[in-house]
Amino acid sequence: MQTNLYAAARACLEACAPDDKLALTRATAAQWRDGKLLRESDGPIEPIDEPGRPSTPKLVAPRDLPMRKLGTDEGRAAFIHSLAHIEFNAINLAWDAVYRFREMPPAFYGDWIRVADEEAYHFALLRKRLRALGHEYGDFDAHNGLWEMAQKTAFDPLVRMALVPRVLEARGLDVTPGMMERLHQIGDAESADVLGIILRDEIGHVEIGTRWFRYLCDQRGLDPDQTYQVLLEKYLQGNLRPPFNDEARRQAGFSDAELAYIHQLVR
Repeated sequence: MQTNLYAAARACLEACAPDDKLALTRATAAQWRDGKLLRESDGPIEPIDEPGRPSTPKLVAPRDLPMRKLGTDEGRAAFIHSLAHIEFNAINLAWDAVYRFREMPPAFYGDWIRVADEEAYHFALLRKRLRALGHEYGDFDAHNGLWEMAQKTAFDPLVRMALVPRVLEARGLDVTPGMMERLHQIGDAESADVLGIILRDEIGHVEIGTRWFRYLCDQRGLDPDQTYQVLLEKYLQGNLRPPFNDEARRQAGFSDAELAYIHQLVR
């Protein structure tokens, strides 16, 4: 039996309970690999104000999240929780790209379905570590910055590819090595190993964003380096902070010109 891809993506987006979202994501990814999903319009593309999520965590402004020390059990749990929340949101962002942008080549959907599947795996790994620390997803407050960027970029896949994988997810490439080192210092090798898996996969996710960003620039006759600079200035006022993991960013497809521009933005 064949199923509509866009309806399946919307169902994954709308699932609220984490276990339901993970199971639907795995099943939908398997359907795609087996050739059981059809790319046929199932009606107008609808705005999604909020994706499906559980009633907790409570969403607050980033400035309202308390600072916790990683050296304490509670602080380490809060840190792992914040990463799990990012991965949960990343599942939704990947499915939103599949649902929303319907004029792309078939490989685009395969790429972002793969991303959704891997983000679900990352969430499961982090939730397992969180449970080992005596907590559950939803025990700490979180913010909604990732989904807010999804809303801002819903009008154009080029802007989405530039600003979500190549800014927000690329930030993870920058800071994860330092997080891993700190976890090793406090004796939590298991959590550090989980972050190592995530870092490996996220390089691939950012590379997918790079590849489709450049594809869209080529389709529109735009210079990708210049276009990226313009979008950073427009949406982020060119404000990025170090550290920058140049090696990982190069693996993810960043050009020397882009890296030079990012470094000169530091204020």
